[in-house]
Amino acid sequence: MSILNSLQMQGNSYLAISIFLLLVSGTNNAVIPGQAGGYLSLANQFLAPQNAARAALRMRPLVWDARLERYAQWYANQRRYDCRLRHSNGPFGENIFWGSGDGWTPAQAVAAWVSERKWYDYWSNSCVGDEDCGHYTQIVWQGTRRVGCASVTCYGGRGVFMTCNYDPPGNYIGERPY
Repeated sequence: MSILNSLQMQGNSYLAISIFLLLVSGTNNAVIPGQAGGYLSLANQFLAPQNAARAALRMRPLVWDARLERYAQWYANQRRYDCRLRHSNGPFGENIFWGSGDGWTPAQAVAAWVSERKWYDYWSNSCVGDEDCGHYTQIVWQGTRRVGCASVTCYGGRGVFMTCNYDPPGNYIGERPY
């Protein structure tokens, strides 16, 4: 396959991801035909857009893990008081998100992380300039298999804090995500 064909296929995949994220991020309860009650569960609101990003690279999908979800919820509850963007420094890979106000959805948090793709340069295996791309590379880390996430509305109108934890973790210095 030529590089041009590969880039064209990636472009089509990213267009599909973008459309999916726009559809899902517009509401707190995405309607999915055929699913019980017609709504996408909170877990799938986090999981589906991350797996769409992985599918664009022809990677295995992540699976939801209740143990990681419990850890994420435990840590999100710690941040409920201050809503600070501080990592848990736990044993898992971790993406964190904060948004002011109270209307943020899991798909919007994941869209913010996936949007960092534009800053990741595969050939140098680094982020462009001083930009961040580690949230994206954690999502598409080839060795990662499981994810669990949580969301809390912070006290005192401080916003919404969300976190996803990944196992096995990724973002090892000197290693490519895929």
